[in-house]
Amino acid sequence: MASSGAQPPSTRAGRYVKQIAGYRAFIPEPLPPKPPVRIEGELQLQLSLADRALGRLDGSIQTLPNPDLFVYMYVRKEAVLSSQIEGTQSSLQDVLAAEASIFAQDRPKDVDEVVNYVRAMNHGLERLDKLPVSIRLIREIHAELLQGVRGHHLGPGELRTSQNWIGPSGCTLQEAYFVPPPPHEVVQHLGDLEKLLHSNTGLPLLIEIGLAHAQFETIHPFLDGNGRIGRLLITFLLCERKVLAKPVLYLSHYFKRYRQQYYDELQSVRDAGTWEKWLTFFLRGIVEVSEQATDTARRIIALREEHRRTISDNLGRAAGNGHRVLEHLYEHPIVSVTELQALIGTSYPAANDLVAQLVAAGILREMTGNVRNRRFINQRYIGLFDDGEEL
Repeated sequence: MASSGAQPPSTRAGRYVKQIAGYRAFIPEPLPPKPPVRIEGELQLQLSLADRALGRLDGSIQTLPNPDLFVYMYVRKEAVLSSQIEGTQSSLQDVLAAEASIFAQDRPKDVDEVVNYVRAMNHGLERLDKLPVSIRLIREIHAELLQGVRGHHLGPGELRTSQNWIGPSGCTLQEAYFVPPPPHEVVQHLGDLEKLLHSNTGLPLLIEIGLAHAQFETIHPFLDGNGRIGRLLITFLLCERKVLAKPVLYLSHYFKRYRQQYYDELQSVRDAGTWEKWLTFFLRGIVEVSEQATDTARRIIALREEHRRTISDNLGRAAGNGHRVLEHLYEHPIVSVTELQALIGTSYPAANDLVAQLVAAGILREMTGNVRNRRFINQRYIGLFDDGEEL
């Protein structure tokens, strides 16, 4: 994250100010930048591509039989990837198993952090109906994020009252890569950011969101959870401004894949005012992730139709209940026989037989290896969200 030193000093994004304790903290300038962002060349091209990619994504989600089921899984995938950036080890399947109350001995201890991320995200999305993206909403989300998990002692929902810094584990303030503004200035800088979000800047929305994310990460207003909250901020703004009807754009996949470049671009903004370079990187991420999500939506439709044909062709008189179970599996991809018995209203032996038929058809797979308390997983559906990024 440290600057290479090759870039000329700039105060376009802010300046470093020596504090009484001897360290230098960064004091950000209010947005939008001065001089204004130059939307030309590669930045202009990426903005156009990002607008089109988001439009295609929004349209593809509307073609799904139940868009909310796509959202259900996508939210969990984002929670996993965003948390992995912060060092967690839990996978998508770990999170789904935890939510299905499967307490495996080898389950990562940090899975509760990812489950909290899902809860924080859903809380924020629900609150958007009554509360704009604001300091108040951000604090509410932060409280949900850290409740009862690592970092819970660091003031969930509370703006920091002490200095934090970014750098290698165990480093001092003087050795840090980056020192955000001192605590007594946090409220002012967040207030300036809130004004940007609620004012008519005349900037394209995606440019404004890219600026806001970088500024939030620079302010670093909490003692823990800043990265995760900053990434959530992007999605909340896209939904609040009606760019997307559903919350299906999450950049953690892109930021994780290009993690060092992500950190370098943010630091370059602070050191050299390279807003255009950061925004170009940001918009490339929107294009890449939008295209991936659009492809996933297409593959969900294809898999659903394949499974429907399989059930119709192979389950005979049980096909009706098989279709009911199939739709249930898109929202609850890990199930038990008892759960499905309640869903279709049959006897336990009949539900057990139906599950066996779905296993034979390749739609379900037993995942516990137990004789009792078995759980079955819709593995191919989960696999659509597993693109090799350690899920």
